[in-house]
Amino acid sequence: QVQLVESGGGLVQAGGSLRLSCAASGRTLNNYYVAWFRQAPGKEREFVVSISWSGVFRDYADSVKGRFTISRDNAKNTVYLQMNSLKPEDTAVYYCAADRVIRTMSPTYWGQGTQVTVSS
Repeated sequence: QVQLVESGGGLVQAGGSLRLSCAASGRTLNNYYVAWFRQAPGKEREFVVSISWSGVFRDYADSVKGRFTISRDNAKNTVYLQMNSLKPEDTAVYYCAADRVIRTMSPTYWGQGTQVTVSS
């Protein structure tokens, strides 16, 4: 069992930055693919970005390419999401998720989410 806890969300003005963290406990994240998803009010959950266990493979949604960067520190059992040039449309609850299967859109383990609000 992997427990995931997100942190780092908050309120920021458009153009600002936030760094989200996804800390794991229970098991090491070293062998897990980790992804960030988000869900805005009234909208379906959408994929944002993901990273393979080694960090070699990273996938980004078109809407965040060039603005968001995912990274991981396996020694700290943590994955980070650096979000720059934030836009109001980035407002959502952000969830991290993990699975042993790379690039799955239905990961097994999920965090509770952290709210990101971008004001215009």
